[in-house]
Amino acid sequence: MPFQGPYPNSDEPEKIGVLFTNLGTPDAAETAAVRRYLAEFLWDPRVVEAPRLIWWAVLNGVILNTRPRKSAAAYRKVWTERGSPLLSMTLDQAKALEEALQNRTSEPLMVVPAMRYGTPSIAAGLEKLRLANARKIIVLPAYPQYSASTTASTLDAVSATLRTWRWIPELCFINEYHAQPGYIAALAASIREYWGRHGEPDRLLISFHGIPKDYADKGDPYPNHCCATAHLLSAALGLSADRWKLTFQSRLGKAEWLRPYTDETLVEWGREGLGKVHVICPGFSADCLETLEEIAGENRENFQQAGGGEYHYIPALNDRPDHIQALADLVLNRIGPAPAGSSGSA
Repeated sequence: MPFQGPYPNSDEPEKIGVLFTNLGTPDAAETAAVRRYLAEFLWDPRVVEAPRLIWWAVLNGVILNTRPRKSAAAYRKVWTERGSPLLSMTLDQAKALEEALQNRTSEPLMVVPAMRYGTPSIAAGLEKLRLANARKIIVLPAYPQYSASTTASTLDAVSATLRTWRWIPELCFINEYHAQPGYIAALAASIREYWGRHGEPDRLLISFHGIPKDYADKGDPYPNHCCATAHLLSAALGLSADRWKLTFQSRLGKAEWLRPYTDETLVEWGREGLGKVHVICPGFSADCLETLEEIAGENRENFQQAGGGEYHYIPALNDRPDHIQALADLVLNRIGPAPAGSSGSA
């Protein structure tokens, strides 16, 4: 409904709203649901920067007639009783973040989860905050490293909704936290704990989702953010340069993407006969299809079929308490003065 009037629950006390967003997921692990999701996702000009008419023909004439069936089969491998792993974890993270914030500030606030594509939508999340009389909204996309294809697209969706509101709340947008001390510390702690249970690997692969090289050439800071995260993480772990490597995964199409590629690197390591490799994906705040199926599944096969030995995927930070506290720090530092003992902000 365009151009909303005054906040409907004006009798309620004003509060701070946190819109906690992630990429999104199909509503079901079925071809039709995946097709709807991919149509929304891949039509976003932030995701695919191609002439609209040409891309419409490719998307609707080829991709949406072939990819959904294959992707639906992949989703079925990771689907749970609660549905999509990404959605269920995002809901858990939002609940944990709200509890952490309420324990650390007297400010009245609420955290609402939303997805850039699919449901619950960003528009629905913002409307929920509007109805709750949130007069300041802090948008926290769960993307540690900024990219126009993810972070900026989230701001596009927020802006599109707010353009229909007459009474605009104060808005704060957190656009990255790739070097936040609490985030790096949580990553390092998760790896140390995993190594405590499974032993240390010969090499650690630090894999991020890729973007087309052309996007970076045009000025997207994403590869620099990924590089900074990887170096800070390897330093926190005390790893020498020969024990870790930064790579990029999940290519689409024939254009060159950021290199080195994750799958090719693992094949090379397998041919070297490495006995034990661990992989972590710091760009994903929650486990999803790309981590559970592509990294934990497909790339395990790439490595071992090429001659490699043990292969372990180290889970995303998900709803680990130290991860949630790092996210809470980001929000609290936008509410007011940094709290005592805060691990910092982006």
